[in-house]
Amino acid sequence: MASPVSVYNSNALDAHISSTPRESLKMELLADVSLLPGEERIIDKDIIYMCHFNGAVKGKVLITNYRLYFKSSDADVTVMLDVPLGAISRVEKMGGASSRGENSYGLDITCKDMRNLKFALKQEGHSRRDIFELLFRHAFPLSHGLPLFAYVTQEKYAENGWNIYKPVEEFRRQGLPNNKWRITFINKSYDLCDTYPTVLAVPFKSKEEDLRRVAAFRSRARIPVLSWIHRENQAVIARCSQPLVGMSGKRNKDDERYLDLIREANDTTKLTIYDARPSVNAVANKATGGGYEGDEYQNAELVFLDIQNIHVMRESLKKLKDIVYPNVEESHWLSSLESTHWLEHVKLVLSGAIQVADKVSSGNSVVVHCSDGWDRTAQLTSLAMLMLDSHYRTLRGFQVLIEKEWISFGHKFASRIGHGDKNHADQDRSPIFVQFIDCVWQMTKQFPTAFEFNEHLLLTILDHLYSCRFGTFLYNCESAREQHEVRSKTVSLWSLVNSKMDIYLNPFYTPESGRVLYPVASMRHLELWVTYYIRWNPRIRQQQQQSPVEQRYKELLALRDEYLKKLEQLQLSDSSTSSRLANSPTANTSSTTSTPTQQYTHLQTPF
Repeated sequence: MASPVSVYNSNALDAHISSTPRESLKMELLADVSLLPGEERIIDKDIIYMCHFNGAVKGKVLITNYRLYFKSSDADVTVMLDVPLGAISRVEKMGGASSRGENSYGLDITCKDMRNLKFALKQEGHSRRDIFELLFRHAFPLSHGLPLFAYVTQEKYAENGWNIYKPVEEFRRQGLPNNKWRITFINKSYDLCDTYPTVLAVPFKSKEEDLRRVAAFRSRARIPVLSWIHRENQAVIARCSQPLVGMSGKRNKDDERYLDLIREANDTTKLTIYDARPSVNAVANKATGGGYEGDEYQNAELVFLDIQNIHVMRESLKKLKDIVYPNVEESHWLSSLESTHWLEHVKLVLSGAIQVADKVSSGNSVVVHCSDGWDRTAQLTSLAMLMLDSHYRTLRGFQVLIEKEWISFGHKFASRIGHGDKNHADQDRSPIFVQFIDCVWQMTKQFPTAFEFNEHLLLTILDHLYSCRFGTFLYNCESAREQHEVRSKTVSLWSLVNSKMDIYLNPFYTPESGRVLYPVASMRHLELWVTYYIRWNPRIRQQQQQSPVEQRYKELLALRDEYLKKLEQLQLSDSSTSSRLANSPTANTSSTTSTPTQQYTHLQTPF
């Protein structure tokens, strides 16, 4: 625990007047704030929280280098906020010195996690200047030359989460390398592709110079490489970016031959190329030098999956926020939800992943790409792998999947989330990873026994996607993380998760190693993830408590463990009693009069 540090007291001028009662009130209100190691208090202030559900609530706000913490002082209303500064997207001044109306002067805070906060202050003596400036500075540290909190925290965990994913070990688990696929370190210095990982799996027959020629014809040099291989039929999921065809319809024989090597690796009749984009967008991308694979790619078929781009997804989530926060649009709920198109986008992503999984399961290799291969491509490959490979449905396996397909392959977390950056209107921001986690949640609802992890893990991942407390989601690619020494200077989110695994486990989990999951991607079967998108509504938060069935199931499991422990103690006790009887003089007088040892069978309680 970090040692307490001096607090910037906004009422320093009045400190000599009745300072003791005020200080004691402050300490009482903020006494339950448990600071993280390395977390420091910056400022505290009397303030009014303009709560959407309880109206104006008086209390005290504390800002540290990690969080904004508010606790109400009203006896009849208990309100507490604990918001990581990384979750703040925008801080604005509300009203001016001459504003009229009660509580019209203060701060308006927009968050990345589906909520907004408003605070009111007294309209006198620039009372908000200090808190605004300090909050703005620490909420957007990179814009002010400050380090992200992940570099400041001194948290320690028993397990090093950075060791959860080791590329070569993961390829070995899949059965690689073999006589069709090899592992190459051509990108060890990131000079082939600066947004790819250092360890890549490529067709065995391809030469290093082939890879360089193919890289010249693929956007951002993101060549087709193996993500996953089916152990039985040897069909693969390969990922890449769009070919640089352009308006003139350029061809590249090396690229065409390379895709044929992927097809030949398991004698697939036709290689299926899944282009995540709508066809009209793929055609339009030719104008900027991009494009798609045409008829010149023999023994290949091209399928467009109609998934919209990052800008459409950003606007869709904004519309969703409008209808769920602060209040749910009850009167026209279904039509309002439909107008956001959010579930429609989730459906298209899931539907595309199902097509990929089904094709690979039937023995056909596939190549997946979008424009640059780091947004929709990551969604499709990781979801298809989740459907095909039960290992990724375990708690540790899911961590590996995220590390592999999202983090190491260069999903632009820094650009999409905007960690520590004040430019809230940046057009690169988009909830692509949130959408992926939503798709995973949809699968867990349809297959409640297939996943070792529970919803709490998914919520924790999304909370720390923004928090900047861990280094896991920082920066855009592996080379940038290496440059900023993320692994040596920050803590991994998986260190936290694996230190208390019990709270992330699904009690209904039933391991099934060979089962392929095909979720139903129809609007009738998809649900809005209420416990994420509407969780700040107090009514929803009350419903968010663990379901009675799950609670009872956990109680029964605990009871079973207790009985098994007692049974074990009885067996040990009986064993020692039998041993003493066997060694006593009377026990050896007649074998016919000895008492047979009672046998206990192992208790199996079916649930």
